[in-house]
Amino acid sequence: MMCMNGPKTTAPTTNSQKHTLTLTIPAMAFSSHVSWLLVCKYPAVKKKGGKLDMSDLKAKKLVMFQRRYYKPSLLLMCFILPTLVPCYCWGETFLNSLFVSIFLQYALVLNATWLTAAGRSRPRPRPSVSRSRRTGLGRPFSSAPKASDKKLQLETWLIDTISSVIASKIRPAAPDVSPASARLGLACLLLLLLLTLPARVDTSWWYIGALGARVICDNIPGLVSRQRQLCQRYPDIMRSVGEGAREWIRECQHQFRHHRWNCTTLDRDHTVFGRVMLRSSREAAFVYAISSAGVVHAITRACSQGELSVCSCDPYTRGRHHDQRGDFDWGGCSDNIHYGVRFAKAFVDAKEKRLKDARALMNLHNNRCGRTAVRRFLKLECKCHGVSGSCTLRTCWRALSDFRRTGDYLRRRYDGAVQVTATQDGANFTAARQGYRHATRTDLVYFDNSPDYCVLDKAAGSLGTAGRVCSKTSKGTDGCEIMCCGRGYDTTRVTRVTQCECKFHWCCAVRCKECRNTVDVHTCKAPKKAEWLDQT
Repeated sequence: MMCMNGPKTTAPTTNSQKHTLTLTIPAMAFSSHVSWLLVCKYPAVKKKGGKLDMSDLKAKKLVMFQRRYYKPSLLLMCFILPTLVPCYCWGETFLNSLFVSIFLQYALVLNATWLTAAGRSRPRPRPSVSRSRRTGLGRPFSSAPKASDKKLQLETWLIDTISSVIASKIRPAAPDVSPASARLGLACLLLLLLLTLPARVDTSWWYIGALGARVICDNIPGLVSRQRQLCQRYPDIMRSVGEGAREWIRECQHQFRHHRWNCTTLDRDHTVFGRVMLRSSREAAFVYAISSAGVVHAITRACSQGELSVCSCDPYTRGRHHDQRGDFDWGGCSDNIHYGVRFAKAFVDAKEKRLKDARALMNLHNNRCGRTAVRRFLKLECKCHGVSGSCTLRTCWRALSDFRRTGDYLRRRYDGAVQVTATQDGANFTAARQGYRHATRTDLVYFDNSPDYCVLDKAAGSLGTAGRVCSKTSKGTDGCEIMCCGRGYDTTRVTRVTQCECKFHWCCAVRCKECRNTVDVHTCKAPKKAEWLDQT
């Protein structure tokens, strides 16, 4: 709008041109959207407007401040702040923030305003010269411009041409409108929305781990309504869920440190792992299982340590019991695995229960496998009482094992995962091929084969193995032959400084020497050309 007062003039008309101008609906729509850019004030109006007394406005400091800093304020309030606030306050990505807060917002607001103006338009007589001079408004649809006014002819031709094109494609609502025209208009509207909205991968509650202590339930991306309700009701548990998310991501990266896909996370990405989770592969099955296990482990541990007000030690471990070594009394503080499993099931499974498709069924199965894995490794710890520790009386309690045991177990389940397909009713699984064994409740299941993760493939979420460190002598998955996918490797000699020959000195210090070791580091080469994958 700031460009409307440019040096444009309109061609004068005569009284003989005072005929009625009938505008079709497409012409009205185009006029309201575009033609206002081609219309300027009448020169006489601009000249007289410059003589108006503005002393009262100039005396107001706030008004003059807004006039002086209008353009910087416009950039700050309409573009910069709406983009940066979502990025830094609740971890929104830059592109999503830019598209939604600026492009989508302005597209919807301006189109709604222009369409409203088009809807209020009515066929009316063309104004005379005297009326035009009184109002100071130009006429973009001038029917008889002077031949010397080439600029106005170009504008008129442009508006008439595009209006005729729109009129030939989209008709006003009438009884004889064809279904093909209606479908064409709907398709154009949907195409506009698809081009305006940014592409985005589905988000997940896993992003809670990246928020740390800044857990704000309304601003966590990827939460469904049930998860948001639990977050608002139990904010202290959400801190434990965040700690559990960080713990299982570290464990995932440890288990796959020698794998082509090494459980890499993406910074400031709500999906945490990117597009690799869109495929129903073994990797997705493992991630869903270990994420569910991480939540159970973190909440159970927080209950036993007294960090949560809604739970404490296991209330069911009371009285006497016996095992292979004899009778014992329940005592101490047993880890409350029941509460951890119950809350993890309600929170983690909430999103999948809303979706009645095969992928949701797969995720629910793998989530249950993860929760079962934590329960499997509960251990019995006892303390002996008696003369000289004779263990005539024992007090025992249940305790969680180290999460590494759960990670090792799920990694073995990953190696033996079963490929399945959903049944026709969508309520169960069946073997993907004849001769395959059926999945049990402890097996991880998946639908799609995994990519080889050798080269960078954004569509599949593969980051490739270029630059990954490999072992020259290993024959396993960490060996250069397998890790580098046959591309070869580069060798770099590196000097590492470590502490060695440490000694204790009285009192009380440990002093070490610095030892320098020169080692060879092998890193995978990058593909020489993009067609490398097809050639292999």
